[in-house]
Amino acid sequence: MARNQKADQLREVPLFSACTDRELAQIARACDQVAVDADVLVVEEGAKGQDFYLIVAGEASVLRAGRPVASLGAGEYFGELSLLDDAPRNATVTAKTPMTLLRLGHKEFAAVLDSWPGVAHKLLKQMARRLRSADEQSVTN
Repeated sequence: MARNQKADQLREVPLFSACTDRELAQIARACDQVAVDADVLVVEEGAKGQDFYLIVAGEASVLRAGRPVASLGAGEYFGELSLLDDAPRNATVTAKTPMTLLRLGHKEFAAVLDSWPGVAHKLLKQMARRLRSADEQSVTN
């Protein structure tokens, strides 16, 4: 996948939506494309988080405490909190079908932030919006 295709995929992720084309290109360069077979465990609940994943193609199931909580497909993502810390994963994600993923590692992302400090401010704003939304949902549920 070409870098500009990666950047276009990343642009659709709310976390990166405020980034400029140049910033997205830098983040895209830090991403690896990964092919995963069906039934492969991608991340495991309780394991140390290190990577963010964007699903380019395929489907995944998400389990929390052994119970299904979501199904993810192309354009969806998981592991974004791992970009900010290395806390344990809060869910298990397994490929339901063969998948193509973009993987962004914590260390690679930190290098982007070191090179482009303005990206950090944009991401913090997006994370704050997401946390605020989650907080509002927890109050209404």
